[in-house]
Amino acid sequence: MPWYTKYIEVYEKPFSETPQQIVNDVRNKLQLLQSEEPLVTVSVIAYNEEKHLLACLWSLSEMQCKYPVEIIGVNNDSKDKTEEVFKALGIPYYNEFQHSCGYARQCGLEHAKGKYHINIDADTMYPAKYVETMVDKLEKPGIVAVSSLWSYIPDKQHSWIGLKVYELLRDIYLFIQSFKRPELSVRGLVFAYNTAYAKKIGIRVDIIRGEDGSLALDLKKSGKIVFVRSRKARVITGYGTVGTDGSLLKSFTKRFLRATKNISGLFTRKEHYKDEKDNLIK
Repeated sequence: MPWYTKYIEVYEKPFSETPQQIVNDVRNKLQLLQSEEPLVTVSVIAYNEEKHLLACLWSLSEMQCKYPVEIIGVNNDSKDKTEEVFKALGIPYYNEFQHSCGYARQCGLEHAKGKYHINIDADTMYPAKYVETMVDKLEKPGIVAVSSLWSYIPDKQHSWIGLKVYELLRDIYLFIQSFKRPELSVRGLVFAYNTAYAKKIGIRVDIIRGEDGSLALDLKKSGKIVFVRSRKARVITGYGTVGTDGSLLKSFTKRFLRATKNISGLFTRKEHYKDEKDNLIK
């Protein structure tokens, strides 16, 4: 049975339908994890994630981690019951009223007390050893950031074999790309880094997407970015932009064509990228 099976029972469901016993259990487990002197801060960013946030926090509440941790939340001015979920589960949270992943991640970073900061997306579930595995790498000399991989939640709209093939091809591409351009292989939902270095740089808030890669681009000037391939750090999430493309085949085709167009970039380093006009927040 997959590790995330029980969390799926509350995923995509209104918070009001959650059994109170589950809410109480998750709250108690989260409280036991919280440290006054954390080595690592886990910040959960959420915008209208009422139907996903409980599953995310439930998975985090069952983490197995030898390092002291604090878990905080960022409510990005949600219009649903996201804030209510944070309150019910006793998670310290901050309201960020300016919209964008950049603003939300920056808010979490500003309030992080730990030496390391781990970004967590509210629509994603994390395996028990995720935080510990990421921090194990960050504790090694010369490493300033770590990123891992992710899978998609199996459903009736996507075949099991189709998902596995899609994820395998994507993982291979990200692996090859990470040698020369690690910043392009980083994704915000599976990103951890040195807090002090990141605070000096700051997270971009003027772009719609890519704030994680932009931070990674600057972080690599101070050290190495490592990619974790262990199943212990492989998270499970919804379909996001892949889902908006329609079928997996359409999504793969779109990304394959874009990748082959820029194939030469896999073998050269780059220190600066020009912003695309349609990615700028006006």
